[in-house]
Amino acid sequence: MTLTIDIEPLSPVLGASIRGIDLRKPVDVATQKMLYQAFIDHSVLCFPGQELAAADQLRFANFFGRGDGGDRQKSRDANNRRTGQRGMMYVSNIRENGKLIGVLPDGEMMFHSDGAHRESPYRATTLYAITIPSQGGNTLFANLYAAYEALPQKTKDKIENLVTRIVYDYEAVDRADTIAADPVLPRAQHRLVKTHPDSGRKTLYLSRLMTQDIVDLPADEGEELLLELFDHCEKPEFVYAHEWKVDDLLIWDNRCTNHARTDFPAEEQRKLRRYTVSEPDAPVQT
Repeated sequence: MTLTIDIEPLSPVLGASIRGIDLRKPVDVATQKMLYQAFIDHSVLCFPGQELAAADQLRFANFFGRGDGGDRQKSRDANNRRTGQRGMMYVSNIRENGKLIGVLPDGEMMFHSDGAHRESPYRATTLYAITIPSQGGNTLFANLYAAYEALPQKTKDKIENLVTRIVYDYEAVDRADTIAADPVLPRAQHRLVKTHPDSGRKTLYLSRLMTQDIVDLPADEGEELLLELFDHCEKPEFVYAHEWKVDDLLIWDNRCTNHARTDFPAEEQRKLRRYTVSEPDAPVQT
């Protein structure tokens, strides 16, 4: 059966809305390839009105790489590092028996890229809206292709070969936590300017929340440059704000976008289900 799938831009800067497909049903290979190309072209895809079980969302994630469907554990090793496989989790402020059912629960969260603190970051993230507050809790997406392309050539030349150190604390929502990072927290080094393996376009790869410093520069000089680049990447002309609706399914490309969250009323519930997508040859363990 041939589907009639509509692809409409979400904003002038990035993103597309995809309609005409029911992701509860099998999707043929040709359609999967079309969706992957839309993902590369638009960086963020929204599938509104999808009534999905967890298994449906994981099957969808597998269209875009290796869906991380392992048993996600919250245990820690002898060095206080998290252990377990990459898997499903809730992004939620809901508590049961006094304990959070998910992670990243409350309030505003600075721009970041999922998995950037790993040697093999997540290719993509999928997020499905189950419970949404009456206001706020929007997800902001920054187009790092456009941010790079808008830089003066002098700046492009300066940053071309720089390497950054990226670190993440699962409880962190502010850059102050990154600068004062615990030495045992997971971290990785990445090029500040990367070439996207699918599009061939150059993109910045840094974020206010997770990029700790520039390996190649003195601390003060590196921090000054990072702050300038953070401000540049977060200019309104590079950012799309997604206002969630129940049953929205989003997927975004962590290789060329950053995302952030706006504040929302603490007394209201917010619950979204997340599966990440890894590169096919990435390690299974965290």
